[in-house]
Amino acid sequence: MEPYLPGLHRMNGGTEGQIAGDIRNRWLLAQYPVFLYKIEKGEEEGTAAESDYARLMMLEGSDEDNRAIAEEDLEYDENAMHLEQGLADAMLAENGMYRENQSAQEEQAEEQVSDNAPEGFVPVQNKSYQYRWEELQEYGDLVKAFYAVDSTTKAGEELLKAEELLGKDMRVEGSADEPQILIYHTHSQEAFVDSVPGDASTSIVGVGEYLKTILEEQYGYNVMHNTESFDKESRDYAYGNSLPVIEKVLEDYPSIEVVIDLHRDAMPENRRLVMDLQGRPTAQIMFFNGLSRTSKGEIEYLENPYLSDNLAFSFQMQAACNEYYPGLARRIYLKAYRYNMHLCPKTLLIELGAQNNTVEEMRNACEPLAHILHLVLSGEEPKR
Repeated sequence: MEPYLPGLHRMNGGTEGQIAGDIRNRWLLAQYPVFLYKIEKGEEEGTAAESDYARLMMLEGSDEDNRAIAEEDLEYDENAMHLEQGLADAMLAENGMYRENQSAQEEQAEEQVSDNAPEGFVPVQNKSYQYRWEELQEYGDLVKAFYAVDSTTKAGEELLKAEELLGKDMRVEGSADEPQILIYHTHSQEAFVDSVPGDASTSIVGVGEYLKTILEEQYGYNVMHNTESFDKESRDYAYGNSLPVIEKVLEDYPSIEVVIDLHRDAMPENRRLVMDLQGRPTAQIMFFNGLSRTSKGEIEYLENPYLSDNLAFSFQMQAACNEYYPGLARRIYLKAYRYNMHLCPKTLLIELGAQNNTVEEMRNACEPLAHILHLVLSGEEPKR
């Protein structure tokens, strides 16, 4: 309460009982359902009851809106959500990486911008950095290098071990004769600063279609793109709306091994998630994991049997991004809910850019993202 609604907090002396019992204050808090929910349930309660399932589903759906409201007045410290990794120097300092070959990197950059270089994106062939995995064996070091953990949840050393996260085999096993990858959008109405109202090709759905095209035409995957809207009326229950649809798709197409829920984030207007990549403005990306646990314990009825696989997938994607395209990926964000990531071992929830990015920046980001997906799904990266 103090950082998000300081006036209301101080007016009530920071006492939850007073806030909960005041009709006027409860009306104000209704605009911030996360706070109202926590106050109503009380800090002493370790886990939510099953009767609260619908409310938790609503909080999942409106999560980005609540984050955007809260972030408008926040300063960002090293553990804050949305900590940007926009500079190679920041990557070097925070992630414990070293330059593998300075001269080779400079030569590669010169080739990419030379007059003879092909137009458009060129997949990077040589790493800019190489992780020293022996220096990231401690839980604290790993979290500091890779993660932003929301205050509502707790990760724990049993979930985040570099050796185990790297050791999971993320390779696609089937052939491209049948669908291998599913892309969908829990929040299909998400748009950008220059989106055309009513034109889905300029929304997150259009970005998903472009990602599908790259994965098929350049890397040979068989990709299905579900463009159904689950948030047209309201995004509050978008995850609940999408769940039976995606379950049915996976039932009908058992060949699908990879599920990608593609979003765009919500940021304060004065913060833009963009970097220069090969001379092109490129939106930054963030991988997101729901842990099905709060800071007080597991949410038993939001069980995810594939949690370790989900975490390994995002970790390997993040590691490859940082080594090949430093600054492209923000830290992996971990939060309490499940976000329908329990349906498939190789599931990614990707926040690509934000509402104040342009369509061009979003499309530009799809090209390195597709390359990293291929590196991980083909087993080429990351290497220990």
